[in-house]
Amino acid sequence: MTLAAPTHERGITTLALDSPANRNALSARLVGELSAALAACAADDSVRAVVLTHTGTTFCAGADLTAPPEPAAFVALMRQIVALPKPVVARVTGHVRAGGLGLLGACDISAAGPDATFALTESRLGLAPAVISMPLLPRIDPRAAARYYLTGERFDAAEAARISLITLAADDVDEALGPVLDGLRRASPQGLAASKELVTATVLQSFDQQAEDLTARSAALFASAEAREGMTAFLERRDPAWVL
Repeated sequence: MTLAAPTHERGITTLALDSPANRNALSARLVGELSAALAACAADDSVRAVVLTHTGTTFCAGADLTAPPEPAAFVALMRQIVALPKPVVARVTGHVRAGGLGLLGACDISAAGPDATFALTESRLGLAPAVISMPLLPRIDPRAAARYYLTGERFDAAEAARISLITLAADDVDEALGPVLDGLRRASPQGLAASKELVTATVLQSFDQQAEDLTARSAALFASAEAREGMTAFLERRDPAWVL
């Protein structure tokens, strides 16, 4: 299983990434299943908002290097989250890496607990956070983006909140999200959709202007010899050839 069966409670549908064996990595199958589930939520009048969460100790480890999705399909998924006429709330209690930060950045509201860690590890694999820049760069602090894009350093939930990667860091994520979900339940469907259009306009503009270029750039990087070395080294649990 890659996506758990959706659950629904008082207008909130929860979608859980459920492939802990590979740390909920973004396979072609998972991207397809999540996209279909989001489309179903968009079409269901009983759904006021969506919570995106996970099983296991990792929210999402990024691309599944053994069965990665097409870059265009992942771009379409992120844009779908941003453009969904219903709020998408990320509930994170584990680790988030690489493309997982793209999912997180596409969400409207996000909360992470004390066990959550974050890293943009692409540069260490001979890649770059290309397509995930579309939801991330309009939202996060530019100086922090420069640091973490370039170094691949790991950081915690408090830092993620400071740089606006997430909405809030909390010791108890469910307690922290209680008022958020209550607020969404009190809002009208039309009010939510119209309000979301306002706050996502800049992010959607980023997709519309950059998707083609960044998708091509990502594909070229994945096909490069340097990236093959980086991904092989990662799978073999060794340093790549360029480490000094």
